[in-house]
Amino acid sequence: MFEQLDDEQLFLQPNSESNSISTIVKHLWGNMLSRWTDFLHTDGEKAWRNRDAEFENDICSRKEMMEKWESGWKCVFDALNATKEVELSTIVYIRNQGHTIMEVYHRQLAHYAYHIGQIVHIGKSLKGTDWQSLSIPRGKSDEFNQTHFAKGQHRANFTDEFLRPTSE
Repeated sequence: MFEQLDDEQLFLQPNSESNSISTIVKHLWGNMLSRWTDFLHTDGEKAWRNRDAEFENDICSRKEMMEKWESGWKCVFDALNATKEVELSTIVYIRNQGHTIMEVYHRQLAHYAYHIGQIVHIGKSLKGTDWQSLSIPRGKSDEFNQTHFAKGQHRANFTDEFLRPTSE
C-alpha cells in the first residue's frame, strides 16, 4: 500500500483539519502501543500517551513512518500471542471502562480498519487509475470468483493471495 505512494504523497496534508497518511500511521502507532502494552494488567490508555501529539504532522521520513507502522503492529501481535491461554471473557480496562478481551479485539479491529480505510482512500485519490487494488480490482469480480470456485472447497485465509500472491 505505502510503496505505491511517493514521499510527498505520504506527508500531504490537504488542510489543517485533515491528516496526512503519515499522521494517521503515527496515531495508529500511539494507539497500538497504549492499548496493547501490558494490556492484561494496566489500563489501555497509558499515562505516558500523548494522543493530541499523534495528530501533529511531524514525521520526517518514510523510514520513520514505516518504523512506527512496524513497531505498532509488533506490539499488537505480541499482545495477541500472549492471550492464547487467557479466557476471552477476562475484563481489561480502557479509560477505566471494563471490556472483555473479545470486546477489546472488536474495538481495536474496528478502529484500525477505519484508519486503514482512510489511508487507502487517500492513496486511491492521489493515484487515481494508477492505484493497484489491495483486493479484487474493479471489473474483475466474475474472473476472481470463477478462479476460486474452480478450486473446490478448501481451507484457506481470504487474505493469503493478497498478502502472498502465489504462482498457481
